Amino acid sequence: MSDAKNSFKGINTRLAHSGNNPRDFHGFVNPPVVHASTVLFPDAATMASRNQKYTYGTRGTPTSEALAVAVDELEGSAGTIIVPSGLAAVTVPLLAFLSAGDHVLIVDSVYSPTRNFANTMLRRLGVEVQYYEPTAGGEIASLMKPNTKVVFTEAPGSNTFEMQDIPAIAEAAHAGGAIVMMDNTWATPIFFKPLDFGVDVSIHASTKYPAGHSDVLLGTVSANEKCWPQLHDAFLALGVCAAPDDVYQVLRGMRTMGIRLERHQESALAIARWLEGQDGVARVLHPALESHPGHALWKRDFSGSSGIFSIVLSGGGPRQAHAFLDALQLFGLGYSWGGYESLAVHVYLGDREIAKGPYEGPLIRLQIGLEDVADIKADIERGLKAARGARE
Repeated sequence: MSDAKNSFKGINTRLAHSGNNPRDFHGFVNPPVVHASTVLFPDAATMASRNQKYTYGTRGTPTSEALAVAVDELEGSAGTIIVPSGLAAVTVPLLAFLSAGDHVLIVDSVYSPTRNFANTMLRRLGVEVQYYEPTAGGEIASLMKPNTKVVFTEAPGSNTFEMQDIPAIAEAAHAGGAIVMMDNTWATPIFFKPLDFGVDVSIHASTKYPAGHSDVLLGTVSANEKCWPQLHDAFLALGVCAAPDDVYQVLRGMRTMGIRLERHQESALAIARWLEGQDGVARVLHPALESHPGHALWKRDFSGSSGIFSIVLSGGGPRQAHAFLDALQLFGLGYSWGGYESLAVHVYLGDREIAKGPYEGPLIRLQIGLEDVADIKADIERGLKAARGARE
């Protein structure tokens, strides 16, 4: 972004203009989509020294640079890598900072594919994997070992939305010589900036809110100055670069992410508050609700909330959960979230070791889309009525 544009501080202004300067590309508003593998050098000496900005497609193009610069501006990071999926945004930094014989602490409410990677690939590579209680906070110091190299956080927790005391965890981890990673997909850097709270590596599934339209897979990983060289070296070694058309779609999606998140937040909160008074709902798991056990932490550290939360049905089991889901007409039954459409899934907690509840009944995760709130409520009412009928 040009120096003149850097004077603007509003988040939507920055989202609209970050990542490229139209004057760099003949005045075109959007950067070019560069499809590249081979990059030519002007002479043998330059080729030998690689002393030019772009040298090969896997090492960056004007398209990937535009998105990385835009994300760095949001994160306040020293550098950002762009990878083909949100899961790759988890696996690449873990591979970058862990070796055989190391110990990693991972929050037990972590995204399920992250757990699968840790339990399979990391353990097979000789990494000691241990899960910790989401509400541990600074007490995580008691779990630190001499070989603890990474503490992996996610707030709020995946599907059950426990809040973590990120500054306290970061302080304890750093005191023990470990770095801190955080999956910040729920809040995005708009509502929480991990690096400002002691996190070293910020992870984001750009598939979700940055892309915003359920049609592209992408991930970003941003690091502070201390961790950036090691993260970047691992990225280059692994060769997991994202395709230019996907990168461009996420950059385009980011232009409207701020105003979309405002709508997701407003609608989700309205529906969450309404659900607290509905027959058949035992609990609403949304950190921005005053009833949530982690609300004080959310209010202290976060500046907003996104469009995904869970409800606990009053009693029953899979039969009631399936009845609720099958009665929905507006909500789609599908994984992922952050797109324009509402989605619902039955939450599975069977792979957890610690954060299992107890819960009064089955958990349903709701992604509140951009539809009208009245229509969303009417659809949820259909689901609740069906779930109540399945209990009788």
